[in-house]
Amino acid sequence: MRLLLLADTHLPKRAKELPAQVWDEVAKADVVVHAGDWVDVDTLDALEARSARLIGVYGNNDGPELRKRLPEVARETLEGVRLAVVHETGDAKGRPARCDALYPDVDVLIFGHSHIPWDSVTPGGLRLLNPGSPTDRRRQPFCTYQTAEIRDGRLSDVELHELPRRG
Repeated sequence: MRLLLLADTHLPKRAKELPAQVWDEVAKADVVVHAGDWVDVDTLDALEARSARLIGVYGNNDGPELRKRLPEVARETLEGVRLAVVHETGDAKGRPARCDALYPDVDVLIFGHSHIPWDSVTPGGLRLLNPGSPTDRRRQPFCTYQTAEIRDGRLSDVELHELPRRG
């Protein structure tokens, strides 16, 4: 099972549209995960229409229409892997212990908010993933997203993808 992990798209404020490379990944993915800060409903509609399956949450920049359609936290089990998706996990300092306490029944937590790619494992064994942003790099050198595979009940092949700089 191929996963595409996105967050912090901020459309159309940070870019007019998702990069073509991201849409190519949407077409290849069995599941697209978006960890919030969509900003516009059109992005949600487009991803729903073009994804085989979409799991998403709202973020702090998402208005009432998105909050009506998306949860604050999503939980799914995919081929035996227990996922949770949330926009904010708080400050990086203390994140591992905080996430272990908040998500004791989860194998993988996908989050956003910082626009900083993240891939670590907590002392409790929880995999923490932040794909960064495909449209707003902030202080990062590149806009990014992640892909991963689920095989034999395990998450594998997590890869961070850097997008070419625009314009």
